[in-house]
Amino acid sequence: MTPFDSTFQSAHFIKSAEKLSQCPLDQGVEVAFAGRSNAGKSTALNTLTNQKKLARTSKTPGRTQLINCFGLNVDDRRLIDLPGYGFAKVPIAMKKVWQAHMQDYLMNRRSLAGVVLVMDIRHPLKEFDEMMLDWAKSNRMKVHVLLTKSDKLKRGPAKSTMLAVKKVLKTLGVDGSVQTFSSLSGDGVDDLRTKLAEWLVLDNLEEIPVSPNA
Repeated sequence: MTPFDSTFQSAHFIKSAEKLSQCPLDQGVEVAFAGRSNAGKSTALNTLTNQKKLARTSKTPGRTQLINCFGLNVDDRRLIDLPGYGFAKVPIAMKKVWQAHMQDYLMNRRSLAGVVLVMDIRHPLKEFDEMMLDWAKSNRMKVHVLLTKSDKLKRGPAKSTMLAVKKVLKTLGVDGSVQTFSSLSGDGVDDLRTKLAEWLVLDNLEEIPVSPNA
């Protein structure tokens, strides 16, 4: 348990946006979740918020096709679910449109405090992950790598993978941190909430009821 559990459990859908101009007003603080389509990003968001259906999950990778915005019960604090990358069965032209809109968001969103980069612990540091890390370094953006599905590996191999990813971040010069996470076992949920509370500046803030029109 953390002091911020109720804040994350208050998460609620605000809107879906195809592009940056359709996102909520660029004020306050938000954290974005990014990852390959089969990395467990939506499931991680649901576990973080203790809600089964906050973010859409599917056995078909790539269902998150829009920038999905979720509010918290603290004014102007948001979680953002970015389009999954890689496996969606859509035309290449559409994928390029998604990529362009996501890049626009990442490059120009002033309220973005950091990116949670979700990787399957069994398949870390794929091409998209490395692209995101390069972008983070170039733009001095904080990154928190979430190694999901940690229950699929024994403790030794899971720790070795985490250390290997940490080494890559250090070599690249990325301002980042790494943790293991399992929606099934609950491994790392408190660690993730603590990290996000730091980025969202939740310390010493009172929880404010959200306006029905938010």
